[in-house]
Amino acid sequence: MKIRYKHQGFQAEAARNVVRAFGGQPFYDSANFIMDWGTQKQLFDAGFGNAPLKLSRSDIKANVRAIQMEQGLKPVDHLQGEGVNLTIEMETGTGKTYTYIKTMFELNKHYGWSKFIIVVPSVAIREGVYKSFETMQDHFANEYGKRMQYFVYNSKQLTKIDSFASDNNLHAMIINTQAFNASLNEDKAGSNKDARIIFSKRDEFGSRRPIDILAQTHPVMIVDEPQSVLGANVNNATRRGIKLFNPLALLHYSATHREVLNMVYRLDAIDAYNKKLVKKIEVKGIRQVGSTATNSFLYLDEVVVSKGKNPQARITFESVGNTGNVRQITRLVGEGFDLYAQSGQMAEYRDNYVVERIDGRAGSLKLLNGVTLYEGDSQGEITEDTIRRIQIRETIKTHLERERQLFSKGIKVLSLFFIDHVENYRTYDQHNDGKGKFAEMFEEEYHRMVQELMPTFGDEAYARYLSRFTAEQVHNGYFSQDKKGKFVDSKVKRGESGSSDESAYDLIMKDKERLLSFDEPTRFIFSHSALREGWDNPNVFQICTLKNTANEIGKRQEVGRGMRLCVNKYGERQDADILGDSVFDTNILTVIASESYENFSKQLQHEIAEVVSDRPVVITANLFVDNVYETAEGGKIKMTVDDGRKIYHQLIKRDYVDDDGKLTDTYFEAKATDTVNFGEQFEPVKAGIIQTLDSVFNPQTIRIDDGRKPKEANFQEEIFKKKQFQELWRRINVKTYYKVDFERAELIQKAVTAIDKNLSVTEIRLVVESGGMDEIPDKETLEAGMAMAREKVDTFHVRETVGSGVAYDLVGRLVADTGLMRKTIVAILKGIKHATFLQFKQNPEEFIRKVGNIINDEKAMAVVQKICYERTNNTYAVDIFTENTVRGKIGVNAIESTKSLYDLVVVDSEGVEKHFAESLEEETDVAVYTKLPRGFYINTPMGHYNPDWAIAFNEGTVKHIYFIAETKGNEWQRSQLRGAEDAKLECAARHFEAISTSGNVVYGVAKDYKTLYDKVMK
Repeated sequence: MKIRYKHQGFQAEAARNVVRAFGGQPFYDSANFIMDWGTQKQLFDAGFGNAPLKLSRSDIKANVRAIQMEQGLKPVDHLQGEGVNLTIEMETGTGKTYTYIKTMFELNKHYGWSKFIIVVPSVAIREGVYKSFETMQDHFANEYGKRMQYFVYNSKQLTKIDSFASDNNLHAMIINTQAFNASLNEDKAGSNKDARIIFSKRDEFGSRRPIDILAQTHPVMIVDEPQSVLGANVNNATRRGIKLFNPLALLHYSATHREVLNMVYRLDAIDAYNKKLVKKIEVKGIRQVGSTATNSFLYLDEVVVSKGKNPQARITFESVGNTGNVRQITRLVGEGFDLYAQSGQMAEYRDNYVVERIDGRAGSLKLLNGVTLYEGDSQGEITEDTIRRIQIRETIKTHLERERQLFSKGIKVLSLFFIDHVENYRTYDQHNDGKGKFAEMFEEEYHRMVQELMPTFGDEAYARYLSRFTAEQVHNGYFSQDKKGKFVDSKVKRGESGSSDESAYDLIMKDKERLLSFDEPTRFIFSHSALREGWDNPNVFQICTLKNTANEIGKRQEVGRGMRLCVNKYGERQDADILGDSVFDTNILTVIASESYENFSKQLQHEIAEVVSDRPVVITANLFVDNVYETAEGGKIKMTVDDGRKIYHQLIKRDYVDDDGKLTDTYFEAKATDTVNFGEQFEPVKAGIIQTLDSVFNPQTIRIDDGRKPKEANFQEEIFKKKQFQELWRRINVKTYYKVDFERAELIQKAVTAIDKNLSVTEIRLVVESGGMDEIPDKETLEAGMAMAREKVDTFHVRETVGSGVAYDLVGRLVADTGLMRKTIVAILKGIKHATFLQFKQNPEEFIRKVGNIINDEKAMAVVQKICYERTNNTYAVDIFTENTVRGKIGVNAIESTKSLYDLVVVDSEGVEKHFAESLEEETDVAVYTKLPRGFYINTPMGHYNPDWAIAFNEGTVKHIYFIAETKGNEWQRSQLRGAEDAKLECAARHFEAISTSGNVVYGVAKDYKTLYDKVMK
């Protein structure tokens, strides 16, 4: 696979602005200089260098000011810095290297300059730049009709400098600062020998100094990451060394400039995000709640919600093993789960550590002792290894969810772990190489997570892909290596931003395309934190830093390795040209942090604010003055003071700006819907005014989402108003009531028989109370209490040992669960066998739930044959579509939609329902559809029933235009009822038969779109 590059307007603009800064410079095809081949032989030869500048500093300043005024940048009063310096700011991941290579071609095209030197701060960045030249050469050759010769400076290969200087073609040399920033005093002790070579006369180089030959070419120098290359000290060795290259000009490229000199282009974090040029960031954090002094460790990973089941929680807690060792285990649990019992009766969980409630909407778990945890929360004593294991597990889980979403699109997903010490990944002793603790944690968690999630994968092709590789095969480590090939910690010298060991980067830099192939098993990369600069891969979707908290890394630096937009298996970048407005649904970078989401996002926002501090912070009339805006016809208009005042008046008039000079939600809504209006006078320059408003700093512009919170669906009113849906809504917007007459005695007898036959309850420790009993009774007392309870079953209560104070109203709960009268429930409980009734003491919650289910099943069988529905004059309010917030996770339990009433369709199951929704979205016969909200329900004797889908087909394509569908994974027939849930479906069918005239609304159960289509064609 080869990455495909495309022409992008913002990169062309950045290159064009550099060219314009030298406007007026004449074109020279080449310029000669004399190469001294050594004084002893007195040989001379002609060389080729860049023609000198013919412009004055005031000419360049005028050019730069004009560019700045057009770009909304602060104009300079004089040309800043020594020599000619231009600053180009480009956010990480937007193609900085591509841009400056393109700029070299443009400068050669316009002025004939052909000698360029790229200065980088580290070997990592140097290798990345070299790889970029290699992969982009065909792309630029096709555009400019010529190729650039390029090489990496090597003190042992000085002959390449001769080729650089003696040829009149386009040449670029890449050099890292360590190659020339040693002391210029050759005799100074401790100076780097290799770094001194460039300043020394070499016999093998004709007794010449390499720096002199390079200086005579008068090169244009590209400074990549100047904040690292130049440092803060204006008199350091690197700055002095750069002067000796005699540069024609210095072009500074970075996302985080320490010093800004004559900026001619800016694409900062806010611009890049607004233009959808980088990935969207979300954070999955870990939040410590409660006192850390307690030993009762508990972590809530996630709340799992699936249709037809009560919410479950995936938790991690401590447990005593068979050997007596305490270990951490992860379980998927339901309400009533007793940590004390399940941990092997560890004392730390004795105090009512029983799951009382799991809230699927809030993503929370509440214990009987009052403790409430939300997803990502942990309490109790948490060790460093515990945090790392949680981070690794979260990374794997997020990876698999993202991979499942993108696999069908041909996009390979990579995850990146940064660690501080190689021994945490790979260990070595005299005899064997072993796995470090992080490698062992990874393989354990990967195997467990795949086993758990595999049954939920509806995509068979993805499931097969996942089965191809073992946990050992899917991860790899990229570190420096010693002479024996063993991984070692990179040694980073003070003042350097990365290791100087080239072996650390070979696989990352030279095999970037191989990593993007589905045939390459590596999907999880462990790398040294020293490599955090200088390389990236567009398909890194998860970044997890497993590091000591004392070694702080800047948040922007941490996320920078994954900001680039991803590519598919054909090398096509998945940007707005391909994905449109849904760029951020595919391009999401998830950071798995060892701190809370709030802390991480706040720090990242703070760092963004620091680097864009020169942006205006409020709207004023002066903001527009002197800006030059281009009209649609290509003309240019410079804004006057009067223009600025009038524009500001329009902003106030249309409620685009509040009293504090901040942009309002009204403005952002108008911008999103392309309805911004500044008045007729400024319509020709509207785009320019919007660009100026975008330049105002607002940290909320870049949304850093909480990765644990699902995305919120928006109601699409324009689709609701479509004729097809209005016709459908008119036909189904009718309420009914039902009538049913069945024999109560027959139901009681069938329920008693079914409970005695089918009830089986899991035992937990309980105290049965009659009166004031507080201690666990003996067997005889217990049986006597149960006998008394049977006689007084209508007021029977029980209290759990692990949850003292919790009383169970057995009859009342069953009345609520079944809808039957109290005397009917009492009759059923009195009718069941004594041994059956005793199961209540073993586990009250499970007893109530299972007995209720059995009664409902029998009730369903009894009533469904005799139920009938009648229309009423009541209808559903439109508010049912907006009264509840709908949230889901793209690719997991939600898809984006253009045909539904919501821009996000949230489903109850990731298999059948998700595939069904995807089919509705794609099929041309479907005009509009919606997942019916909870407020739309049908009354049944078994409780409320909420149909799944309402679908309107295009007229003329099918027989039945309006359809209400229920999705089930198997075939369902009305003659084969199996319980309460199926009885609800039968009731729904009779409801729609009652409200439908001439069969214009059809109800049916479908397992996929084909089944649905067959039904609507009948």
